[in-house]
Amino acid sequence: MATIQWYPGHMAKALRQVKENLKEVDIVLELVDARVPESSRNPELIKILHDKPSILVLTKMDLADQKTTQQWLSYYEANGQPAVAVNITTGSLKVIEKKINAVLADKLNQRKEKGIRSQRVSVMCIGIPNVGKSTLLNHLVKKNVASVGNKPGVTKKQQWLKAGKNLQLLDTPGILWPKFEDPLVGKKLALTGAIKDKLFHADDIALYAIDFFKTNHSAELQERYRLTDDQMADTDVETLLALTKQAGFRDDYDRGSERLIQDIRKQKLGNYTLDPVPQKASSVQK
Repeated sequence: MATIQWYPGHMAKALRQVKENLKEVDIVLELVDARVPESSRNPELIKILHDKPSILVLTKMDLADQKTTQQWLSYYEANGQPAVAVNITTGSLKVIEKKINAVLADKLNQRKEKGIRSQRVSVMCIGIPNVGKSTLLNHLVKKNVASVGNKPGVTKKQQWLKAGKNLQLLDTPGILWPKFEDPLVGKKLALTGAIKDKLFHADDIALYAIDFFKTNHSAELQERYRLTDDQMADTDVETLLALTKQAGFRDDYDRGSERLIQDIRKQKLGNYTLDPVPQKASSVQK
């Protein structure tokens, strides 16, 4: 996979703003894509959270494998990281409010004991591009106040939004980190749309996708592109060429690659989760 140059100035600026505003909020919602819950966690953001209370919000649960999402939630909770899964376009406010109240129970009780009537909670929302922050926030506040787009890098500035009676939400731009230590992370984020398409070679991502779906969702891949058993047993490159022909693109594997990526993003091969849950419990980085 070619080197990806994608760390623009607004991301560096946004990271500095997150650091500055952390002391102003009670809790952080760290939004990740349920299809890649670990791969879509920005290590730079995790590093600056320190002991700040946080909840991991697995968005786009309707696109991910349901069973694996539940396993991820259990894994995070077992390792001391509060987590919830939400569909960003349906009712999520009660789920998130309930989790916030549980995590901040001691702090909210202390406020009551001090005679503070207001239970307003200030919340910072962070995450990488295209995890659905703005869509979720618009739903929570019941207004189209946050910029939305099905591509990374739509939100460019921070803004405060009011949700329900007691939540004050701080929206922030999606922030990627300067370098992927594991190239596989980059491929997963590219396939799910967190990285702009012009920054990677489609065939690299298509070959990764073929390998993953052959191993985990072979029936869906075979049925979608009417591949024979022999074509499924071929090398990934040969399988890519076969599905390119089946899609009507002859030997234009670039177009075949782009079609495969878009089909996967549009759920035409069904729900999937690219990140496997660790077999053995280990501490979640925080």
